[in-house]
Amino acid sequence: MLRNALDGLTVLDFTQIAAGPTATMLLADMGARVIKVEPREGELGRTLGPAWVGEDSALYHAFNRGKQCIGLDLKHPDSIVVIKRLVLQADVLIESMRPGVMTRLGLGYETLAALKPDLIYCSISAYGQEGPYSDRAGVDGILQADSGLMSLIGTPGSAPCKVQAPVVDVVTGYMACMAVLAKLHARQHDGLGGHLDVSLMNSALALQQSSITSYLSDGKLPTRIGSGAPYSAPNEAFQTEDGWLMVAAYNGNRWPTLCKVLNHEEWITDPRFVSSAQRVIHRAEMCAALTDVFMSKPTAHWLQVLHEADILCSKVADYSDLMKHPQLASNGMLVELNHPVHGAVRVPGFPINSVQAAQTPYAPAPQNGEHSRSVLRDFAFSEAQIAALEASQALHCSEPL
Repeated sequence: MLRNALDGLTVLDFTQIAAGPTATMLLADMGARVIKVEPREGELGRTLGPAWVGEDSALYHAFNRGKQCIGLDLKHPDSIVVIKRLVLQADVLIESMRPGVMTRLGLGYETLAALKPDLIYCSISAYGQEGPYSDRAGVDGILQADSGLMSLIGTPGSAPCKVQAPVVDVVTGYMACMAVLAKLHARQHDGLGGHLDVSLMNSALALQQSSITSYLSDGKLPTRIGSGAPYSAPNEAFQTEDGWLMVAAYNGNRWPTLCKVLNHEEWITDPRFVSSAQRVIHRAEMCAALTDVFMSKPTAHWLQVLHEADILCSKVADYSDLMKHPQLASNGMLVELNHPVHGAVRVPGFPINSVQAAQTPYAPAPQNGEHSRSVLRDFAFSEAQIAALEASQALHCSEPL
């Protein structure tokens, strides 16, 4: 079962907001013990709302389930001593500081690898650990812009648009998790750790595999075409009598079938529409013709008719529609985190074998410093040492004595 595949693995988490927390959340979902290190004021992700769950953002709860949290002031020398002791028993360290920050704190890869040569050290940054932009900070929206992704999104003549969900952050987290798992597998054979360089920039480029490859092939800049796909048609949303309908009828025999269903068989032999490539060229005429028909009846009618004809289609749903989607319940993808203060917090769960995964309860996101004392006890710190760390302000705790 994937939910316990990483039992016994210890991960130190020095990340915030979404990219790094996505990676460490996935590792926790698969059974790793993830120890999140936070400053006294908490990580930035706790402040990014609305929406809110108590004093923390829903975003924080979305990306930090299943972790433990130790509160440490990384600018305090005693905290650095603590981290180095934790590293000796850790398997993986993931950080998302600007390149050079961890080194200046005394926690860079070279320093920690000298203490523990088999440590897998994953650095997540905006542009990578080397190069002319390596010292620049960046967030999801900046990388959507700088990578060219925003040039693809929107309608002709519209202002630049971006995907509201932080897709670059999230895919970067998945990339980091993939890299860590690959390095763990390699370590079983060679016994070595290593430094993994994961960046939002590279992840954003990987998201655009097809678009960038097309540009490199023909040199033509992509244009904004709303919901359409630049490589196939029809593969876009059409307005109906009461909403919007996404239709993909470009492959197999689906275009002729669609023409027959819509009672326009003459479109099958129309030179403008005889192939997907021709329909891409004549997209405006095709869309106008199809919209005239789709506007005549409600979305529900077209869903039934097109499904019966095996034409790929969907209502363009909002989140209220999504909550009623029958497959959502069947997949068990929405799970509840039972928070000790705020009760049930609903979030998307682990996306692989999701029904089976949901059978194992998910722990909620931690309060800042919630596990400070218990983590240190597990790492053989004495009660006197813990008390001294609290007294020096290096350690902060929210758990009871």
